[in-house]
Amino acid sequence: MSPQIGERCESARGRSTMFAAQRRQAILELLHARGAVSLRDLSEAVQSSEVTIRRDIQALERDGLVDRRRGGAALPGGLSHEQSYRQKTRVAAAEKADIAVLASTLVEEGDAIVIGAGTTTEEFARGLVRMKDLTVVTNSLLVAQVLAWTAVEVVMTGGSLRGTTYALVGGSAETAFAQLRVRRAFLSGNGLTAERGLSTPNMHVAGVDKTIAAAAQEVVVLADHTKLGIDTMFQTVPTSRISHLVTDGAADRVLLEAVGAVGVTVHVAPPRRTSAKDRA
Repeated sequence: MSPQIGERCESARGRSTMFAAQRRQAILELLHARGAVSLRDLSEAVQSSEVTIRRDIQALERDGLVDRRRGGAALPGGLSHEQSYRQKTRVAAAEKADIAVLASTLVEEGDAIVIGAGTTTEEFARGLVRMKDLTVVTNSLLVAQVLAWTAVEVVMTGGSLRGTTYALVGGSAETAFAQLRVRRAFLSGNGLTAERGLSTPNMHVAGVDKTIAAAAQEVVVLADHTKLGIDTMFQTVPTSRISHLVTDGAADRVLLEAVGAVGVTVHVAPPRRTSAKDRA
């Protein structure tokens, strides 16, 4: 169990004291860390009854975020498979928004940057809509859509459309990025560890992201706390090639120290803000 979950549960001093949104976020964090967790362990971790946890799991399953298993729950398809775009948008949404705000401070007027595909990079693009002297090269249809009606100049690569992520992949996309040289590239992924760096479970996505990283003087990784400590099948950017990591306040401090020790500049966005809607 992550330190954040332990601290959160310890401060509760009793069962069923978390708000529903907080419990469900804690359940998702545990599943991202372990892949599958028993009902009993989930109950102990979030200090709520098994009846309450069953209801939370049912709600998360309806949203496509978890699979119910006998006696517990698991990530859909397991860690070796990629979640759908819809599933990803529902995980750590507030934290991704905080990350996007902080990451936008790393972009300057007159920049030419690359933005890769992903829910976090899509949110990041929203933070750039007011910039006037900026060129963005991307393989993400959603990033391009966000910036389409702004003063930002958008350049899209060719490639084959990967419907689950709305991204262009394949040889044409890789060739387009291989011809570029930019100051910074902003990438997300499915997992990040200090030992292996950024990774993804999809070979085609990995090929494009590797080419993007090679085109940039600096690679900026945008990764919320649920992705930290997760290692998936294909490495995209080794830690030695990551210049900046932008994450949120719930990130594991030990992991951030390990990443920083190998030369990555770590930027931590303020902790998630709790609204009345979140408490419902």
